[in-house]
Amino acid sequence: MRVHLADHPLIAHKLTYLRDKRTDTPTFRRLADELVTLLAYEATREVRVSPFEIETPVAPTTGIHLASPKPLVVPILRAGLGMLDGMMRMLPTAEVGFLGMVRNEETLEARTYANRLPDDLSKRQCYVLDPMLATGGTLIAAIRYLVERGADDITAITLLSAPEGIEKVQAGLADVEPPITLVTGAIDERLNEQGYIVPGLGDAGDRLYGIV
Repeated sequence: MRVHLADHPLIAHKLTYLRDKRTDTPTFRRLADELVTLLAYEATREVRVSPFEIETPVAPTTGIHLASPKPLVVPILRAGLGMLDGMMRMLPTAEVGFLGMVRNEETLEARTYANRLPDDLSKRQCYVLDPMLATGGTLIAAIRYLVERGADDITAITLLSAPEGIEKVQAGLADVEPPITLVTGAIDERLNEQGYIVPGLGDAGDRLYGIV
């Protein structure tokens, strides 16, 4: 897995306010949306394109447009939904699939409870959205789910990542053939005993949508 740390002052600025426990939910949502748009710019550098013939007001020319099949954006429910609008702002013609996964707070393992994805993802580039890469179990399960359906290029986008999570994902996907890329806004210090990122920003889902 290739890891790309999106090191940019604007990303660090927005992350600072996302981390702040005083940031209210509406502001947190707006900042997350803005941050994902910045990360999406980095994540889509290798999106597949094909030539496209056009005419400007002056002369014919050849440009590019997104190749077929279209990219598939996959937010991990529920926290990944808070990243969807920012991603679609950069890829408005992409298709969207949904994957519901939850982490067992005792075993820290992920299980799938919902799936709204095409059965056949052959030759598809997929972009997985999940705010936090903590223990890594959810991301491993999600990527394997996509690979089993034929996805041949997968990029995961996270706001924050923990070193332990990155290591676990790299080890857990070592046998996966399609290229895997992680684009993240920051790599934090560590995980605590409860599996939360330190210093982190708390539970992203709760801060986006409240405690349910």
